[in-house]
Amino acid sequence: MKKDIFINQTHKETRIAIHEDDVLVELYVEKPENIRIVGNIYKGVVENVLPGMQAAFVDIGIGANAFLPFSEVEGESFLLEEDDDDDDDKAPSGNRARSKNQNHRHDHRRPVAPKLKTGQQILVQVIKEPYMGKGARVTTNISLPGRFLVLVPNSNSIGISRKIFNNYERRRLRRSCQEMKPEGFGLIARTVTEGKDDETLGADLNNLLDSYKRMEKVVKSKPGPVLVYKDMETVSSLIRDLFTNDVQRVVTDNKGMYKQISSYLKGAAPQLLDRLIHYNKKLPMFDAYNVQKGIDISMSRKVNLKSGASIVVEQTEALVSIDVNSGKFIGRKDHEANAVKINLEAARAIAQQLRLRDLGGLIVIDFIDMSREDNKKKVYYELRRELRKDRAKVAVSYISDFGLLEMTRQRIRLSLLLSATEECPVCHGRGRIMSKAALTTQIEGWFRRFHAKKREFRLQLVVNPELAKFLKSGKKNVVRSIQWQHFIKVELVEDESKNMDEFRVISKKQGKDITDDY
Repeated sequence: MKKDIFINQTHKETRIAIHEDDVLVELYVEKPENIRIVGNIYKGVVENVLPGMQAAFVDIGIGANAFLPFSEVEGESFLLEEDDDDDDDKAPSGNRARSKNQNHRHDHRRPVAPKLKTGQQILVQVIKEPYMGKGARVTTNISLPGRFLVLVPNSNSIGISRKIFNNYERRRLRRSCQEMKPEGFGLIARTVTEGKDDETLGADLNNLLDSYKRMEKVVKSKPGPVLVYKDMETVSSLIRDLFTNDVQRVVTDNKGMYKQISSYLKGAAPQLLDRLIHYNKKLPMFDAYNVQKGIDISMSRKVNLKSGASIVVEQTEALVSIDVNSGKFIGRKDHEANAVKINLEAARAIAQQLRLRDLGGLIVIDFIDMSREDNKKKVYYELRRELRKDRAKVAVSYISDFGLLEMTRQRIRLSLLLSATEECPVCHGRGRIMSKAALTTQIEGWFRRFHAKKREFRLQLVVNPELAKFLKSGKKNVVRSIQWQHFIKVELVEDESKNMDEFRVISKKQGKDITDDY
């Protein structure tokens, strides 16, 4: 598989696009005012402990309190202030504490998290970005990622990436990690450790231990809430995690970014330096490498498929719905065969769009109805096969009798829609505004209320020119009708700055806007 990474940086945002076989599959957008915080570690303060919600809220000093589910509380290493009179109740430390609480990780009957109380100073790490007014999601399972290894404090375990399939290499890495692992720490060997010698891994481990010592100094010297460890920004973290031997090139159009990545690679992966390219041509980089076309598609509700069929993606607060339509597809076979062909193509496109748009939470897919069970299985397994390319965790249920497939996808950061767009100030995200007829009824109601409570005879009605034209059109002139009905002189004023579904009423006597008074 051909894999490329493109990094475009402007004054207002940084965009990172990932191509697989010349198809856009992932896009990250980072703005200066919305810096990535996943991976950051904070010394926080517990604000509320809610056993009914099986969670606590933690102030980490960034606005809305962070959400800490009890399932993310393991061991007692997170406690930074402990009661002196509870020594007998303390859980075992290190790996035993972690393994003991591991059994309760998905036990929703667990009443309280041990030792967790309001006002407690606590060490937490962000695992999900704040989302639609909700605070970040955090965990007490602290880990520090490096280029090759991940350092896990208060653990004795060794982990090897599942993507390393060679059993000999897995045993070698496990043995190396076991020998170099400091007491009281666990280690996880990442995918890129495959083939790396002990000297390289040891240098990475030393860097991680230095970072941990700096973090400890901040924890001991500063009261919470405070940031004690900052993970790399989006570009650097992606280079660290994704710039592996299977990436053919990393292209950036910013000279400063080129130097920054080059400096990092010299120390971490000098063999990849020749794959880093600085783009300096006049044509925008995303246009030159056919990235912009993929971005435009990702911003659209409707995605057309090669066969003429299409999928429609609707994102709501509760879930994401995806509808599969036959569209212009004209098959030469029976309905069942046509449905299978469209659904298989749609399954591949849906898996790609989920990655590209970074859609998370509950996702419901409405496939075209199929009657045969073997055909349903074909579509189900095709979708699962395509989802294996996704780095996010997914869980997929079988297609129901109604032709619906339910699945969940791990949500870590804002979806592309929320990070690259803003809510419309007119429709407020609904996608539709009040019709002219409905707004006319609202205007007539306003004047009835006004006439019932007030005796004033000279008013101005300020509306958008399009609405003014509608009010004056047809057999019945609405403004004239209001004047005759309520004996009020109404001056219709056209104002292009007003929204299509907005009207304002000005009192000439008082010289002010009185719309909200009635």
